[in-house]
Amino acid sequence: MRREFLYRKSLEGEEKDAYEKKRKLRDAIALGKDIPTELRGETVDLETLDDVGPENSRPLDDEYSGYRSRDPKILLTTSRSPSSRLQQFLKELKLVFPNSQRMNRGSQVLKEIVEACRENDFTDLVMLHEHRGNPDGIIVSHLPHGPTAYFGLQNVVLRHDIPDRKERGHVSAQYPRLIFQNFNTRIGERTKIILSHLFPVPRDESTRVMTFANNEDYISFRHHTWEGKGPIRNLALREAGPRFEMLVYQIKLGALDTAEAEDEWVLRPYMSTAKRRAVLGGKSGSARMDT
Repeated sequence: MRREFLYRKSLEGEEKDAYEKKRKLRDAIALGKDIPTELRGETVDLETLDDVGPENSRPLDDEYSGYRSRDPKILLTTSRSPSSRLQQFLKELKLVFPNSQRMNRGSQVLKEIVEACRENDFTDLVMLHEHRGNPDGIIVSHLPHGPTAYFGLQNVVLRHDIPDRKERGHVSAQYPRLIFQNFNTRIGERTKIILSHLFPVPRDESTRVMTFANNEDYISFRHHTWEGKGPIRNLALREAGPRFEMLVYQIKLGALDTAEAEDEWVLRPYMSTAKRRAVLGGKSGSARMDT
């Protein structure tokens, strides 16, 4: 399976080059211009020119194809020697992700953990990291072959640290609805796919919602439940916690134990054009609920 997956990924570069050649040739014929110099002497099948286009191209990511046929199964763990705060955060994330199991890291090495996940049919591995007792990173690795997304964490507020405890809602066991806001670039869509496939499809009567709101490439996560029926103004929205901000800084095409995995995307904040780029999406994107 791994050889087949890597071979399929290796074709993407060749397919992209073939697509560019066909697109340039099609545009030249349509505008009545000369064939571009770099295409002279190249062999191009003219009968396939009409097949060029986004609607006929293969999806960018086929790691999740057929994934919704079963619910996700997630293993949650931490870095070695976790603090009490990180362990508490791990317990609260287990309530956030349905069908998840948490594991004490102990002395197990990363390769053993990933192999155990594959053998036990886990779909994703989520690993937490910390700095001086504060959670500062989360890694989401889709199994068996990737991708793996790396997120930085900021402003982590645990469930029991939410100021108004009287208004804090209970943690529901329902499959949650998902709201994604401002994920309208290619990397934004990729990030949304990685995050959304950690949750199973909810039922119509679900009163639990997870919000991922992007603002200047920082993703604010909020967890709420609501009570009541009828119009929205009649509903009582209660935050269940936890809450935090995420910053995606790397996406790899392999699993977490694949040392030679190719980088699909890496954040480069010190480039001269970094401040003008919206990596995940612009402010014009609208909220969308995936039900």
